[in-house]
Amino acid sequence: MKRLLLVNNKFRLQLSIVAVTAAVIFGGWGVFAFAESLSNDVVQHRAELMAQLKALEDEITGFQKLIEQKRSEGASFERDITILNTKIKQTQAQIKAINVQISSLDGKIGEKQLTINQISSKINREQLSLAEALRSLNEFDDYSIIEILMSYEKISDYLGDVDNIDIVQKTLQESFDVLRDTKKQQEVARDDLIDQKQEAGQLKSLQVIAQSQLLKNEKDKQTLLKETKGKESEYKKVVTVKQKDAATIRAQLFLLQGSPSIPFEKAVEYAERAHVKTGVRVAFILGVIAQESDLGRNVGQCNLPDDPPEYKWQKIMKPSRDQAPYLDITSRLGLDPNLMPLSCPMSVGYGGAMGPAQFIPSTWLMYESKIAAATGHKPPNPWSPEDAFMASAIYLGEIGANTVAGERMAAAKYFAGSNWQGSLGRTYANQVLAKVELYQDQIDIISGQ
Repeated sequence: MKRLLLVNNKFRLQLSIVAVTAAVIFGGWGVFAFAESLSNDVVQHRAELMAQLKALEDEITGFQKLIEQKRSEGASFERDITILNTKIKQTQAQIKAINVQISSLDGKIGEKQLTINQISSKINREQLSLAEALRSLNEFDDYSIIEILMSYEKISDYLGDVDNIDIVQKTLQESFDVLRDTKKQQEVARDDLIDQKQEAGQLKSLQVIAQSQLLKNEKDKQTLLKETKGKESEYKKVVTVKQKDAATIRAQLFLLQGSPSIPFEKAVEYAERAHVKTGVRVAFILGVIAQESDLGRNVGQCNLPDDPPEYKWQKIMKPSRDQAPYLDITSRLGLDPNLMPLSCPMSVGYGGAMGPAQFIPSTWLMYESKIAAATGHKPPNPWSPEDAFMASAIYLGEIGANTVAGERMAAAKYFAGSNWQGSLGRTYANQVLAKVELYQDQIDIISGQ
């Protein structure tokens, strides 16, 4: 019986050599084969989407140039109606561009998911081959050297199988290496998929803001038409009344543009202090903080006292990047890390941004000493409006916002980082600059300019 088992095991050993060697040689081809298998239709569709996106972005840029040109003209009914109509068309184009970008991302996400599935199948094949080879080796280990020798008719046959066992062991090591490499590929693909899904979620959030801006521009247009009855003479009367009634406008600003935590007058005060330290325009600081947190109205809907575990900082923050910095920040400020409001992830990816300026903990630590030097608060507090405004201005100044010409790029970088030239960064920048324009107009009226 033992001899029969040994014969069977020798046969299984030989099969294992073939299986494991084949896995090592051919297993690595799976991802490459997949990468080469994208159909021409998919490639063509992607190119069409990119062409649509380029055309829309050129259209948006053209609208922006027209708006800036009209603003340089003297105030008139025709000018303001043209500006509003152009803003409406610009926002509509932005929404179309976002839809194209989301469609493109959806395609990439589908491809990436197939890649992950391919890699997972490869891992399963490797594991099965390894398991079979290991079982064969373990079964040979159950026998003594004498028993094994007695199962062979010739010593040369025994020595040949010993060589085969060495081959299996070497092949096993190679297969382990392939398995580790494949696992790393899967992790990279998974992280890339998370990033793409997060970008799609961010684009959808910006789309909601764009829709809101579109409705506002439409409402402003209808209000202007109603107040002026479409006549230049009536327009002049409306403009004169508005320019003279700065006190009423100021009251409206405080009511509509501030938040319970940061009234508008305090927001302007903080922005002015930050401007003195950094040179970044007051209206631009206000525009960014308004885009990020609605001037402190919404500093995060996660990590609230009654939230379940999946919405707490331990789950929503990237562990390797932000959890330790977050505990460090809250500890030195004497704050309970389980009670501070944080931004939620956008369906996938990570959240954990803090306070009115929405800095993630790792970035806040990078700028903490500069913020402390500017405000005198040691340590500074990301949930403090004054510290948050200063942090935002310092960061914006360093990425180009200390000149009006650099504001668009700085706004895009503030949100999209190294991907600032993509649709995500450009869309965010357009929305910020629309708010900046509104704030600058209001500040000019209040200051009598």
